[in-house]
Amino acid sequence: MKKTIALLFTCIGLVAFSQEKAQDPQEIEAIIVNAQTDEPLESVHVINLNQVKGTISDSKGKFRIPAAVNDTLYLTYLGFKPQKVRVTNDMFKFADTRIALTELAYALEEVIIRPYQLTGFLEIDVKNLPINTAYQYSISGLSKSYEAGNKNPSAVTKVLGAILNPADLLRNLFGKRPRQMRKLRQMKEDDQIRDLLASKFDRETLTELLQLEKVDIEDILSNCNYSESFIQTANDLQILDAISSCYEEYKVLNRGN
Repeated sequence: MKKTIALLFTCIGLVAFSQEKAQDPQEIEAIIVNAQTDEPLESVHVINLNQVKGTISDSKGKFRIPAAVNDTLYLTYLGFKPQKVRVTNDMFKFADTRIALTELAYALEEVIIRPYQLTGFLEIDVKNLPINTAYQYSISGLSKSYEAGNKNPSAVTKVLGAILNPADLLRNLFGKRPRQMRKLRQMKEDDQIRDLLASKFDRETLTELLQLEKVDIEDILSNCNYSESFIQTANDLQILDAISSCYEEYKVLNRGN
């Protein structure tokens, strides 16, 4: 009899545990407002950077999105400063959590561009001119040197990658971020994220999602034979698709090695 009761409680515990697991992932609900006016903001794009899920706030500033504690939400809205919000336990318990976005300042002070402050005295002006920090790297057997831009460990790697084999540079960039690169497929499958990226041209959302620097994105596409014009003018969705295509080619190449 005791064994039967113990078995019954064990089964109940397993059922309860499985129900809790079935409820994952949970969703949070919050309201986005203008920090200056406290008015709700409609059509704010919200992305869960950890789970690669996106949504948009409604006319009352409300949104719902799958999330877990310590996930990071990335909020963007035209004319407002992008903001990151860490998901906390209280967000699951209260539906009236308010997130305030700060409006960007449009007033720009007059700027006078003076590249160098010249006095007219040669001895003084020579000392004020900036020192060229673009270092040159020469390789035995090649007739000319190559400029890497600055003196850091990645500079030499980029020079060698560009000279010897573009695939080497891709391997260096992709190989260090396999987890971030796996997000590419998730991003392409989420319609909300795709719609957001289609309206973006600044690469800021892409850098947050992929944890890549803008210069890395440019290096990847350049070494996948995309033109400078495309890299500079394409919207973020086109850039995402180009990186994804490049990554698929890299995987095939890497598998061959």
